Amino acid sequence: QVQLVESGGGLVQAGGSLRLSCSASGRFFSNYAIGWFRQAPGKEREFVAAIGYSGRSTYRSESVKGRFTISRDNAKNTVYLQMNRLKPEDTAVYYCARQRVGASQAPAGYDSWGQGTQVTVSS
Repeated sequence: QVQLVESGGGLVQAGGSLRLSCSASGRFFSNYAIGWFRQAPGKEREFVAAIGYSGRSTYRSESVKGRFTISRDNAKNTVYLQMNRLKPEDTAVYYCARQRVGASQAPAGYDSWGQGTQVTVSS
C-alpha cells in the first residue's frame, strides 16, 4: 500500500508560481503512475495532470497546458506539480493519487488519495 502526502500549497497573487510536492511512503512507488486533481468549493474534483511511472509520459488538462508542469523523482519518491502564471480560477484544494486504471483522467481511476493542499490565488 502506498501513502501520499501533498505539500507546497499557499496563498499567491495572480501571475505567481507555486510548486506542489506529492511524497510517497511504501514500496514500489516507481511502479505507479500518479495524478494530480483539484477541487474548488461547490465543484467536482477535476483532473489536472498525470505522469507515468518512469516520468516519460505526461498528461495535462487543457486548462493548465502551457502553465503547469508535472515531473517526478523516483529516487525521492516524489511527484511535483510546478504551477506558473496562476489564475484566481486555479484556487482549489489539490490532491495527488495513484493511478489504478491506465490512462484514466477520472477520479474513479485512482486510489490512495492524499489529504490535499490548499492553493489560493488572489486577483
